[in-house]
Amino acid sequence: MSSSDAPLSVDILRPSAMGPIADVDPRDTPGFDGGKSAGKAIRKARGEVLADLQERLYAHGRSGDPRSVLLVLQGMDTSGKGGIVRHVMGMVDPQGVSHASFGKPTDEELAHHFLWRIRKKVPAAGQIGVFDRSHYEDVLVVRVHELVPHDVWASRYDTITEFERELVRTETTVVKVFLHISHDEQRDRLARRLDRPDKYWKYNPGDVDERRYWSAYQEAYQAVLDRTDIDEAPWFVVPADHKWFARLAVTEILIEALSHLDLRWPAPDLDVDVEKKRLAES
Repeated sequence: MSSSDAPLSVDILRPSAMGPIADVDPRDTPGFDGGKSAGKAIRKARGEVLADLQERLYAHGRSGDPRSVLLVLQGMDTSGKGGIVRHVMGMVDPQGVSHASFGKPTDEELAHHFLWRIRKKVPAAGQIGVFDRSHYEDVLVVRVHELVPHDVWASRYDTITEFERELVRTETTVVKVFLHISHDEQRDRLARRLDRPDKYWKYNPGDVDERRYWSAYQEAYQAVLDRTDIDEAPWFVVPADHKWFARLAVTEILIEALSHLDLRWPAPDLDVDVEKKRLAES
Protein backbone atom coordinates (compact mmCIF):
# COMPACT_ATOMS: atom_id res chain seq x y z
CA MET A 1 0.00 0.00 0.00
CA SER A 2 1.49 3.33 -1.00
CA SER A 3 0.60 6.99 -0.60
CA SER A 4 1.20 7.80 -4.27
CA ASP A 5 -2.32 9.17 -4.65
CA ALA A 6 -1.86 11.64 -1.81
CA PRO A 7 -3.49 15.04 -2.45
CA LEU A 8 -0.54 16.76 -0.78
CA SER A 9 3.01 15.90 0.22
CA VAL A 10 3.39 15.83 3.98
CA ASP A 11 7.07 16.72 3.66
CA ILE A 12 6.00 20.28 2.90
CA LEU A 13 4.64 20.46 6.46
CA ARG A 14 7.94 19.67 8.18
CA PRO A 15 9.32 22.62 10.20
CA SER A 16 12.38 22.82 7.98
CA ALA A 17 10.12 23.42 4.98
CA MET A 18 7.56 25.65 6.70
CA GLY A 19 10.07 27.96 8.38
CA PRO A 20 9.51 29.83 11.66
CA ILE A 21 5.90 29.59 12.83
CA ALA A 22 5.78 33.38 13.07
CA ASP A 23 5.99 33.38 9.26
CA VAL A 24 3.38 30.64 8.73
CA ASP A 25 -0.12 31.84 7.87
CA PRO A 26 -2.60 29.70 9.87
CA ARG A 27 -5.16 30.28 7.08
CA ASP A 28 -2.88 28.72 4.48
CA THR A 29 -3.39 25.28 2.90
CA PRO A 30 0.18 24.39 1.90
CA GLY A 31 0.45 21.88 -0.90
CA PHE A 32 -3.29 21.78 -1.56
CA ASP A 33 -4.96 23.94 -4.21
CA GLY A 34 -8.58 22.87 -3.67
CA GLY A 35 -11.20 24.40 -1.44
CA LYS A 36 -13.31 23.16 1.45
CA SER A 37 -15.71 20.97 -0.55
CA ALA A 38 -12.90 19.27 -2.44
CA GLY A 39 -10.85 18.85 0.72
CA LYS A 40 -13.69 17.19 2.63
CA ALA A 41 -14.49 14.87 -0.28
CA ILE A 42 -10.85 13.85 -0.68
CA ARG A 43 -10.48 13.22 3.04
CA LYS A 44 -13.49 10.93 2.97
CA ALA A 45 -11.98 8.95 0.09
CA ARG A 46 -8.56 8.85 1.72
CA GLY A 47 -10.25 7.71 4.91
CA GLU A 48 -10.87 4.38 3.21
CA VAL A 49 -7.12 4.06 2.61
CA LEU A 50 -6.41 4.99 6.22
CA ALA A 51 -8.97 2.49 7.52
CA ASP A 52 -7.47 -0.31 5.43
CA LEU A 53 -3.96 0.43 6.70
CA GLN A 54 -5.18 0.67 10.29
CA GLU A 55 -6.93 -2.70 10.02
CA ARG A 56 -3.73 -4.25 8.69
CA LEU A 57 -1.76 -2.79 11.61
CA TYR A 58 -4.34 -4.16 14.06
CA ALA A 59 -4.24 -7.60 12.40
CA HIS A 60 -0.45 -7.64 12.70
CA GLY A 61 -0.71 -6.74 16.37
CA ARG A 62 -3.08 -9.65 16.92
CA SER A 63 -0.54 -11.89 15.16
CA GLY A 64 2.37 -11.00 17.45
CA ASP A 65 3.85 -8.07 15.53
CA PRO A 66 5.05 -5.47 18.09
CA ARG A 67 4.64 -2.42 15.85
CA SER A 68 2.36 0.49 16.72
CA VAL A 69 1.89 4.15 15.80
CA LEU A 70 1.71 7.18 18.08
CA LEU A 71 0.13 10.43 16.90
CA VAL A 72 0.94 13.40 19.14
CA LEU A 73 -1.42 16.38 18.81
CA GLN A 74 -0.40 19.74 20.22
CA GLY A 75 -1.87 23.19 19.75
CA MET A 76 -3.44 26.10 21.52
CA ASP A 77 -6.94 25.72 22.96
CA THR A 78 -9.59 25.43 20.18
CA SER A 79 -6.93 24.49 17.60
CA GLY A 80 -8.91 21.39 16.69
CA LYS A 81 -7.27 18.50 18.54
CA GLY A 82 -10.62 17.03 19.53
CA GLY A 83 -11.89 17.42 15.98
CA ILE A 84 -8.94 15.43 14.68
CA VAL A 85 -9.80 12.63 17.12
CA ARG A 86 -13.46 12.62 16.06
CA HIS A 87 -13.20 13.23 12.33
CA VAL A 88 -9.91 11.56 11.42
CA MET A 89 -9.65 8.72 13.91
CA GLY A 90 -13.41 8.34 13.60
CA MET A 91 -12.82 6.97 10.09
CA VAL A 92 -11.08 3.84 11.40
CA ASP A 93 -12.05 0.89 13.61
CA PRO A 94 -12.11 2.16 17.21
CA GLN A 95 -10.87 -1.15 18.61
CA GLY A 96 -7.52 -0.38 16.99
CA VAL A 97 -7.22 3.10 18.51
CA SER A 98 -6.17 4.20 21.99
CA HIS A 99 -6.70 7.80 23.09
CA ALA A 100 -5.15 9.70 25.98
CA SER A 101 -5.59 13.33 26.97
CA PHE A 102 -3.05 14.85 29.33
CA GLY A 103 -4.33 17.81 31.31
CA LYS A 104 -3.06 19.27 34.55
CA PRO A 105 -1.17 16.52 36.38
CA THR A 106 -2.58 15.08 39.59
CA ASP A 107 -0.68 15.15 42.89
CA GLU A 108 0.26 11.51 42.32
CA GLU A 109 1.59 12.28 38.84
CA LEU A 110 3.56 15.26 40.12
CA ALA A 111 5.26 12.97 42.62
CA HIS A 112 6.79 11.00 39.72
CA HIS A 113 9.04 11.80 36.77
CA PHE A 114 7.16 13.89 34.20
CA LEU A 115 7.17 10.98 31.73
CA TRP A 116 5.66 8.53 34.24
CA ARG A 117 2.06 9.19 33.23
CA ILE A 118 3.03 9.27 29.54
CA ARG A 119 4.69 5.87 29.54
CA LYS A 120 1.53 4.31 30.94
CA LYS A 121 -0.42 5.36 27.82
CA VAL A 122 2.02 4.36 25.08
CA PRO A 123 0.05 2.38 22.44
CA ALA A 124 0.10 -1.39 22.55
CA ALA A 125 1.09 -3.55 19.58
CA GLY A 126 -1.23 -3.06 16.63
CA GLN A 127 -2.70 0.16 17.98
CA ILE A 128 -2.71 3.73 16.77
CA GLY A 129 -2.31 5.77 19.93
CA VAL A 130 -3.42 9.40 20.00
CA PHE A 131 -2.11 11.86 22.57
CA ASP A 132 -4.41 14.89 22.84
CA ARG A 133 -1.78 17.05 24.49
CA SER A 134 1.23 15.13 25.69
CA HIS A 135 4.64 15.15 27.34
CA TYR A 136 5.20 18.46 25.53
CA GLU A 137 3.02 20.23 28.07
CA ASP A 138 6.06 19.98 30.34
CA VAL A 139 8.01 22.33 28.07
CA LEU A 140 5.02 24.47 27.06
CA VAL A 141 2.63 25.46 29.85
CA VAL A 142 5.32 24.65 32.41
CA ARG A 143 7.73 26.99 30.64
CA VAL A 144 5.22 29.78 29.99
CA HIS A 145 3.97 29.86 33.57
CA GLU A 146 7.36 29.10 35.15
CA LEU A 147 5.94 26.18 37.12
CA VAL A 148 9.41 24.74 37.64
CA PRO A 149 12.87 26.37 37.51
CA HIS A 150 14.37 27.14 34.10
CA ASP A 151 17.10 24.52 34.37
CA VAL A 152 14.49 21.82 35.07
CA TRP A 153 12.24 22.40 32.06
CA ALA A 154 15.19 23.27 29.80
CA SER A 155 16.70 19.83 30.38
CA ARG A 156 13.47 18.13 29.30
CA TYR A 157 13.95 18.68 25.55
CA ASP A 158 16.78 16.15 25.46
CA THR A 159 14.88 13.80 27.77
CA ILE A 160 11.85 13.93 25.47
CA THR A 161 13.95 13.30 22.38
CA GLU A 162 15.59 10.27 23.97
CA PHE A 163 12.19 8.97 25.10
CA GLU A 164 10.85 9.20 21.56
CA ARG A 165 13.93 7.49 20.15
CA GLU A 166 13.35 4.75 22.69
CA LEU A 167 9.78 4.34 21.42
CA VAL A 168 11.05 4.10 17.85
CA ARG A 169 13.63 1.47 18.86
CA THR A 170 10.79 -0.60 20.31
CA GLU A 171 8.90 -0.29 17.00
CA THR A 172 6.47 2.52 17.72
CA THR A 173 6.28 4.96 14.81
CA VAL A 174 6.00 8.48 16.25
CA VAL A 175 4.52 11.44 14.35
CA LYS A 176 3.84 14.80 15.97
CA VAL A 177 1.47 17.52 14.78
CA PHE A 178 1.41 21.15 15.83
CA LEU A 179 -2.01 22.58 14.94
CA HIS A 180 -1.17 26.21 14.21
CA ILE A 181 -4.19 28.46 14.84
CA SER A 182 -4.28 32.27 14.71
CA HIS A 183 -5.09 34.54 17.63
CA ASP A 184 -8.16 35.90 15.83
CA GLU A 185 -9.49 32.48 14.89
CA GLN A 186 -9.18 31.26 18.46
CA ARG A 187 -11.23 34.24 19.66
CA ASP A 188 -13.89 33.51 17.03
CA ARG A 189 -14.10 29.85 18.02
CA LEU A 190 -14.42 30.74 21.69
CA ALA A 191 -17.14 33.25 20.81
CA ARG A 192 -19.08 30.60 18.89
CA ARG A 193 -19.07 28.40 21.97
CA LEU A 194 -20.77 31.21 23.90
CA ASP A 195 -23.39 31.58 21.16
CA ARG A 196 -24.53 27.96 21.29
CA PRO A 197 -26.13 26.33 24.36
CA ASP A 198 -24.90 22.93 23.16
CA LYS A 199 -21.32 24.24 23.27
CA TYR A 200 -21.38 26.01 26.66
CA TRP A 201 -19.83 22.93 28.25
CA LYS A 202 -16.75 23.34 26.05
CA TYR A 203 -16.13 26.93 27.11
CA ASN A 204 -13.44 27.40 29.73
CA PRO A 205 -12.97 30.93 31.12
CA GLY A 206 -9.33 30.02 31.65
CA ASP A 207 -8.83 29.96 27.88
CA VAL A 208 -9.35 33.74 27.83
CA ASP A 209 -6.77 34.16 30.58
CA GLU A 210 -4.29 32.09 28.57
CA ARG A 211 -4.69 34.41 25.58
CA ARG A 212 -2.61 36.97 27.48
CA TYR A 213 0.34 34.60 27.08
CA TRP A 214 -0.05 34.08 23.34
CA SER A 215 3.39 35.38 22.39
CA ALA A 216 5.05 33.34 25.12
CA TYR A 217 3.32 30.21 23.88
CA GLN A 218 4.41 30.87 20.31
CA GLU A 219 8.00 31.18 21.52
CA ALA A 220 7.62 27.96 23.51
CA TYR A 221 6.23 26.09 20.50
CA GLN A 222 9.05 27.36 18.31
CA ALA A 223 11.56 26.07 20.85
CA VAL A 224 9.82 22.67 20.80
CA LEU A 225 10.09 22.49 17.02
CA ASP A 226 13.70 23.64 17.05
CA ARG A 227 14.78 21.23 19.78
CA THR A 228 12.73 18.08 19.20
CA ASP A 229 12.08 17.77 15.46
CA ILE A 230 14.05 14.66 14.55
CA ASP A 231 13.70 12.41 11.52
CA GLU A 232 12.95 9.41 13.74
CA ALA A 233 9.99 11.24 15.34
CA PRO A 234 9.15 14.17 13.09
CA TRP A 235 7.06 17.25 13.72
CA PHE A 236 4.56 18.56 11.19
CA VAL A 237 3.27 22.15 11.28
CA VAL A 238 -0.37 22.13 10.16
CA PRO A 239 -2.11 25.48 9.62
CA ALA A 240 -5.39 25.01 11.48
CA ASP A 241 -7.65 28.00 10.85
CA HIS A 242 -9.40 25.83 8.26
CA LYS A 243 -10.54 22.74 10.14
CA TRP A 244 -11.15 20.81 6.94
CA PHE A 245 -7.54 21.32 5.84
CA ALA A 246 -6.09 20.33 9.21
CA ARG A 247 -8.11 17.11 9.16
CA LEU A 248 -7.05 16.33 5.61
CA ALA A 249 -3.40 16.98 6.44
CA VAL A 250 -3.43 14.74 9.53
CA THR A 251 -5.14 12.00 7.51
CA GLU A 252 -2.27 12.16 5.02
CA ILE A 253 0.37 12.22 7.77
CA LEU A 254 -1.05 9.00 9.21
CA ILE A 255 -1.36 7.34 5.81
CA GLU A 256 2.27 8.20 5.09
CA ALA A 257 3.43 6.81 8.44
CA LEU A 258 1.45 3.57 8.05
CA SER A 259 2.51 3.12 4.42
CA HIS A 260 6.16 3.05 5.46
CA LEU A 261 5.41 -0.04 7.58
CA ASP A 262 4.67 -2.10 4.43
CA LEU A 263 1.61 -3.66 6.03
CA ARG A 264 0.73 -6.74 4.03
CA TRP A 265 -1.98 -8.96 5.47
CA PRO A 266 -0.39 -11.38 7.97
CA ALA A 267 -0.06 -14.97 6.81
CA PRO A 268 -2.45 -17.44 8.46
CA ASP A 269 -1.13 -19.65 11.24
CA LEU A 270 -3.50 -22.45 10.23
CA ASP A 271 -4.23 -24.63 7.20
CA VAL A 272 -6.94 -22.71 5.35
CA ASP A 273 -8.01 -25.69 3.20
CA VAL A 274 -8.33 -27.94 6.25
CA GLU A 275 -10.42 -25.33 8.03
CA LYS A 276 -12.68 -24.89 4.99
CA LYS A 277 -13.30 -28.64 4.96
CA ARG A 278 -13.93 -28.78 8.71
CA LEU A 279 -16.36 -25.86 8.46
CA ALA A 280 -18.25 -27.44 5.55
CA GLU A 281 -18.60 -30.66 7.51
CA SER A 282 -19.73 -29.00 10.70
